[in-house]
Amino acid sequence: MVDKRLLTEFGMGSSLRRQDYTEAACRAVKDALWHNSINLAELFGKEKEDMRITVEVGVQQPDKIAVDKVASIFPYGQVTVLPVAGGLDVPRADGGNPTVIANVAISVALDLETGA
Repeated sequence: MVDKRLLTEFGMGSSLRRQDYTEAACRAVKDALWHNSINLAELFGKEKEDMRITVEVGVQQPDKIAVDKVASIFPYGQVTVLPVAGGLDVPRADGGNPTVIANVAISVALDLETGA
């Protein structure tokens, strides 16, 4: 099996007051996905389930990402969510929870060496 990355999408999401890293990550994924309708698998004679989707999520506290919740956004494909250090926590002037900003890079790959 030899995966070939065919597509990368980027998104940004935030949690304004609740300091919810998972929600910020989910919003970033939706930002990347909801602007596209790409029939990538079909172009190569593959099934949608054959797509290997890697989601890198950058936030200041990666251990606070519920990866299953982020992965559940995708209706098909084999999804791997990789929380990494990144994003941004913006302090609030009133001393409340910071605004959390998450960045995502979504890569889609297919095995193009074997038949469907």
